[in-house]
Amino acid sequence: MPKVPLKSIVAHCDHILRTAEIGDYDGAVNGLQVENSGAVTRIAATVDATLATVKLAIAAKTDLLIVHHGLFWSKTHPWTGKRRELLQLLIENDLAVYSSHLPLDAHPKLGNNALLAAALGFRKLQPFFLSHGQNIGLKTSAKISRAELAKRLARVTGAEPKVLPGGTEMCERIGIVTGGAGGELKQAAAEGVDTFITGEGPHRTYALAEELGLNVFYGGHYATETFGVKALAAELSKKFKLPWVFLDHPTGL
Repeated sequence: MPKVPLKSIVAHCDHILRTAEIGDYDGAVNGLQVENSGAVTRIAATVDATLATVKLAIAAKTDLLIVHHGLFWSKTHPWTGKRRELLQLLIENDLAVYSSHLPLDAHPKLGNNALLAAALGFRKLQPFFLSHGQNIGLKTSAKISRAELAKRLARVTGAEPKVLPGGTEMCERIGIVTGGAGGELKQAAAEGVDTFITGEGPHRTYALAEELGLNVFYGGHYATETFGVKALAAELSKKFKLPWVFLDHPTGL
């Protein structure tokens, strides 16, 4: 079984994702979050770094876990109870964790937004949705009915979207920002789209979508963000000749 130095994989990820250059939430901690003893033989990819997905990675006999939502978003202490169990499992099973949040969202080939747009059949994409110093989403012009777009989104994500029909039945200027951008409908509308595809949003956005004349598709935070980690793991597998597996642990949210 081939062994690849962890530092080589981390360096490649940091380079292609431009980890040091892409702005993000203060607590995101993009990059290597937990190291192992230094070698990788098998890679796992999953959306969220949690006790449950760490157990899945261990069961799959992997030594590097690629995630979109990492272990650290704010101060996380004390490390007791389930947090202690998580730490102990990582160390005892020599499992490294690499996390990429907005750098993976924004990547033009491996990113969640680029891959969701491609899966939906959209072309001629333009940068969209400024966040933390850079555009992380994509927009396009394409005439498609609201009903057909809902069917297409359900097909590519495997989850039925929640549709807020605030605009016209025909969608023509469509913006995509995977994940939790539902609280930013005003920004999406101000950037010129009549239809906004994202993962989830709060209750108040139904009325706001009507006020803005905006169609909104909540495709699921989890469901819209499985694309990037799969693509990154596949890229690493190809470059370093290592096997990889996707660990599906859907939240339904």
